[in-house]
Amino acid sequence: MTTLIMKFGGTSVGNADAIGQVADIVLGYTRKVDRLVVVVSAMSGVTDALIRGALAAASGDEQAYRAIVNDLRAGHYRAVKALLDPGGEQAPLLTTVDNYLDEFSAFCHSVHILGEVTPRAMDAITSLGERISARILAALLRQRGVHSQALDATELIITDNTFQNAAPLTDVTRTRVSARLNPLLDEGVIPVVTGFIGATEQGVTTTLGRGGSDYSAAILGDCLDADEVWIWTDVDGVMTADPRLVPDARVIPVLSYSEVGELAYFGAKVLHPKTILPIIERNIPLWVKNTFNPSYPGTRITREPEAANGQVKAVTAIQGLSMVTVEGRGMIGVPGIAARTFAAVASQGASVLMISQASSEQSICFVIPTKTAAPVIRAIEEEMALELVRRDIDRVWALDDVVIVTAVGSGMRGTPGIAACIFGALGRANINVIAIAQGSSECSISVVVAANDAVNAVRQLHKEVIANG
Repeated sequence: MTTLIMKFGGTSVGNADAIGQVADIVLGYTRKVDRLVVVVSAMSGVTDALIRGALAAASGDEQAYRAIVNDLRAGHYRAVKALLDPGGEQAPLLTTVDNYLDEFSAFCHSVHILGEVTPRAMDAITSLGERISARILAALLRQRGVHSQALDATELIITDNTFQNAAPLTDVTRTRVSARLNPLLDEGVIPVVTGFIGATEQGVTTTLGRGGSDYSAAILGDCLDADEVWIWTDVDGVMTADPRLVPDARVIPVLSYSEVGELAYFGAKVLHPKTILPIIERNIPLWVKNTFNPSYPGTRITREPEAANGQVKAVTAIQGLSMVTVEGRGMIGVPGIAARTFAAVASQGASVLMISQASSEQSICFVIPTKTAAPVIRAIEEEMALELVRRDIDRVWALDDVVIVTAVGSGMRGTPGIAACIFGALGRANINVIAIAQGSSECSISVVVAANDAVNAVRQLHKEVIANG
């Protein structure tokens, strides 16, 4: 039996026409696969609107959140009325839309009174977009003659209680998914599951982090031992660079799990960074395809890498970063400096994207999001207060407005001269490299450059190392 998971992102269900295209794709595969599960995001822009409404309510702006409720109601009404026949499910579905948006309004009213929105409340609020879109698509599929049922992932994906970025509990999730989905699939029903959300074992709604619908699809693929997981988006596949920065960027036909993991981690927006985690052990192929160009093959992601011309397959960038440096001649040979530094970083909940240390041990530098730089520096200064007084450490400081530019490709492994090509290309463009890091996997080389050099760096690397490599 063939089991396929299809996930459709926000732009894929962004309006009535797009949802109709999704239904066409799903219907086209109902006879080609034995068991089909669909995962959907909220309509494009809805989650952002829900967040804005909650924050407006917390700030006391009742007029703003009520306007957002009205806008969301109008947008969903348009989609429902365009897709569903008046004599069929249109009326009950409009009532469903009203119920969910009334719930959103009630949440905002409570937040308005309290003057704050907790992570738990934000998860409950931001889950509403997926709940609505799943019901719209399931109703459209039924209207078009397919047995379909909308399901909230709160019944399926069980997580810890880390609200806003919950982690799935694998064993209990597998049990829930098997018990709930397998009977439906055996009956020929197409479940339309809400992406992005889950629930604690106590039934409290959680979310998997922004963009988490990809992760939802991979979790379901793992739990159902799926043959493949397909991520439908608004581009033809994973690109060699962001096409907004590099107009001649092209689709990469095949990537390995490790390569796409590096790309996702270092800023490529096509996949949620955690997407590949549930499917690696089961070696489930993952495809990235275009909802609006469904005949295009897309990008296939598998365990084994495939060599590419030029050895580097893609270049990407993360912006909005600062590089923090801990430096001092007294650090040389002193055990535990790095451990204490990163314990202080962890105490502030900051994510470290890159680390570089001089072999002389006179400095450690690492890159973190700019918004966390000030509290991280304070935490390190408190931890190293004695060393600062003794001048073992001279200073802890941050360089703001930096970007990590990363070249990714498993073909770099064992290939002499790749680093020389990268740094030569940057040098010819007069781009100063502030710091360098290469993972032991040799799947990527990352450089830190000034923010105003980032676009030029990406374009230059793509031109010299990928397009002409």
